[in-house]
Amino acid sequence: MPRQTVLGLSFSLCMILAATPVAFARTQTGFLDRTVTVSGTSYHYQVYVPADFSKKKPWPVILFLHGAGERGADGLLQTDVGIAHAIRLHSVRFPFIIVMPQCGEGKVWVEPEMQAQALAALDSSIKEFHGDRNRLYLTGLSMGGFATWDIAARNPGRFAALVPICSGIRPQKEWPQLRVTLVDDPKFTDPYGEVARRIGNTPVWMFHGDADPAVPVGESRHMAEALKTTNGKFKYTEYPGVGHNSWDQAYAEPDLVPWLLEQSLKH
Repeated sequence: MPRQTVLGLSFSLCMILAATPVAFARTQTGFLDRTVTVSGTSYHYQVYVPADFSKKKPWPVILFLHGAGERGADGLLQTDVGIAHAIRLHSVRFPFIIVMPQCGEGKVWVEPEMQAQALAALDSSIKEFHGDRNRLYLTGLSMGGFATWDIAARNPGRFAALVPICSGIRPQKEWPQLRVTLVDDPKFTDPYGEVARRIGNTPVWMFHGDADPAVPVGESRHMAEALKTTNGKFKYTEYPGVGHNSWDQAYAEPDLVPWLLEQSLKH
């Protein structure tokens, strides 16, 4: 083989090998490990990136907040419940960048440092994966459902839609630390109404099982009434005979994803 041909092939091979890591980085999809640092503390979280991901277009983004059972520091437990479980069953149904932070052991999402790391993970993912800030959605179950209301009330106008599941506002006997922090301020005698007022016209779809032994269904019913009073944009689905785990049915609802994709801050 002529020397020039050998040199040419070697050069081409080197170029291909050099480009491979970049190409791989651009096409990496699925559940990805990430870390964010807030006030000197590092937190592991995961981001789901659809198989057809491309930076040629902006992507809608979902921030998912897990329940009390998935707390820890491994960055993994939260990826086997709720929306992550639904993705594994039907990934093509979720054309979103989905951010899944993990609440620390013994902590709750309504604590400022936990909210800070969740929102930092959201912002980092928006930057890395070309997220559309007009189509940010917030959802959570149980402990994460309480935080969905809390974060939305603290950040009015930031999210295009909310999906709280088996959630509540006031603390429960078994879980006194689970609450929307507005209840700590004695000047708010009606925290349901105050939350509804603060989120304003942000569309909401609530889900709850009427046999929930952990978070009484009355919590979601009270919020539905409060949203009705403030002329809020909301939907409420209550599952007869369903206990605390109403999230599997909620995330499997065929109309949920189309409804989310209809919501945008531009509207």
